[in-house]
Amino acid sequence: MMKIQKCLILVISLTLLTMVAVNVVPEMAMAGDGIELSLWGGWSEIEPIYQAAAAAYKEAHPNVTIKVLTSPLREFEQKLSATIPADTAACIVEASPFPMQKFLAAGLLPPAPANVVEFMTAAGRFPEALVNDNLSEDGNYYGLNYFQGRHAIYWNKDKFEAAGLPGVPQTMDEVVEYAQKLAEYNGDTLTSSGVSLRLSGGGSGVGEKFWMFLYPNGGTIIEKTPSGKWHNGYNNDAGRKTVKMYLDLVWKYKADSHEIKHDAEAFELEQTAMFIRESWVIGDAAKKAPNLNFDTAPMPKGARWGDLATGVNLYVTRSCKHPDVAWDFILFLNSEKNLQMLLQKTGWLPQRLDIDLSPVVNETPQYKSFLFSDPDYQIYTYPTLPEFDELLTKFAGRLVNAFLDKSLVDNPDGVAKLLEEAAAETDAILKRNGHYGTE
Repeated sequence: MMKIQKCLILVISLTLLTMVAVNVVPEMAMAGDGIELSLWGGWSEIEPIYQAAAAAYKEAHPNVTIKVLTSPLREFEQKLSATIPADTAACIVEASPFPMQKFLAAGLLPPAPANVVEFMTAAGRFPEALVNDNLSEDGNYYGLNYFQGRHAIYWNKDKFEAAGLPGVPQTMDEVVEYAQKLAEYNGDTLTSSGVSLRLSGGGSGVGEKFWMFLYPNGGTIIEKTPSGKWHNGYNNDAGRKTVKMYLDLVWKYKADSHEIKHDAEAFELEQTAMFIRESWVIGDAAKKAPNLNFDTAPMPKGARWGDLATGVNLYVTRSCKHPDVAWDFILFLNSEKNLQMLLQKTGWLPQRLDIDLSPVVNETPQYKSFLFSDPDYQIYTYPTLPEFDELLTKFAGRLVNAFLDKSLVDNPDGVAKLLEEAAAETDAILKRNGHYGTE
């Protein structure tokens, strides 16, 4: 009897010890010696925010050192593809959900712990569409939301005034109309575009920017069916209308050109009157073109109205030796103070909704368009399919070639053929991955 009692006492003691250990692991880790974590990112402008947060975190936890390394985005994504499967990646990695899907599908990343999931899924804390990005097909959440790419129209107020235009375009038709009136020439040579389109570039960026004009026209890259399957969403009137808009603006109206600068650089050099981009341009312009007289406005309306939101999250890798500390630092980055610093110093918009950004917005009103909300203004985002990056990149490659082809102007048959061939490739990729369907 005595032996049985001793065994019971031993079992109970071990059970209690295990329960205590589970509950105090973070505190034990914080009190340990020489914890060093690494954080990798693909947006170099965020590095000073990480560094400042790491220094503040170390003040509270002197034994924790966080080393930060950022690389150019495409190079960084390739680096993740090599290091995550080999368990040689950093403890914390920064990435958008859609390129991470292939790692989640292969079981190469651990899910977020319960306390992080509770924080993430609290009502009203993050945009629902971006929280759903983190929910994998296995029913687990991965990563934690950090910042996002929301979009707006940037417009040069001086150029609009000189062209006699009352304000920013409200509709897709006005985008085309205003671009023609805003274009500037030296003889027959375009010197400042009326609108700067994404005509070339690496990766899937061309496809993403095309998508933002395709959506208000009523199309999308891939469309989800009631059964949960997918098929291309651009081989239709919306796709043809959007391709025609690009071709007309470049070749017929000559409101944009392959021969001049594009994107933020063109806008900051006052070589375009308007373009669509994320909020980071505001911070960039403050440094590079402090006297630029500009404002922003919500995306234009068409058959529907809305904006593409691209989330960037922070993930903990399975090779991390101190995942509890890593997740604690990720939560620390999501504090109101650190997110205010993120917006103020970089222009990137936090994903978190339940914080006060008014000190930054009051100082820089151009951010208001990125915080705009309306019941009819729909937020859409990347599908959480491992193959989406591949199909978008291949579609973008076809678009780049099409935008160079003047013979497609006023050639509806040629445009239709372009989209039919692209759609066949998109659908084939979906079929290969078991995600294709029409019902």
